[in-house]
Amino acid sequence: MRSMRNVAAAGALGALVVSATLVGATAASAAPNVTPQGVCGSAYKTVNSAPVGSLGTVYLTYNPSNGKNCVATIRTNPGTAKAMATYIYVPDTDEWAGDSGNYTSYAGPAYVYGKGHCVSWGGSIANVYVSVDNSNCAALREHRVTEVR
Repeated sequence: MRSMRNVAAAGALGALVVSATLVGATAASAAPNVTPQGVCGSAYKTVNSAPVGSLGTVYLTYNPSNGKNCVATIRTNPGTAKAMATYIYVPDTDEWAGDSGNYTSYAGPAYVYGKGHCVSWGGSIANVYVSVDNSNCAALREHRVTEVR
């Protein structure tokens, strides 16, 4: 879900632009420096990432205070809207979240509760897809190490 500030900024930009060519040029030069924390929230720390070819990166973040993971797919060079997606899935709980659409700079955020679970996550930009399965697994129970002689 986009913030109201982004919607207002997009509306103001659209009102100032008089041609489709100028829209593309203005959107590319006026795009903010988007970060995973800017999309997911400042309490979310990046714990993993995967490149989407040369087009951008999918970021997996985690907030230890609420146990939630968040993913965002962020373009390297924002500009004309392109098909983008981001998703996260917790196999143990069958919980998932995602976001897709035509975006100028990022897709997301998508949140799931992931504390103590492996997560599968990924995203796409245009027709380039990336997927990471069963990663960032937290300890589900204490493991006892037994020395074998």
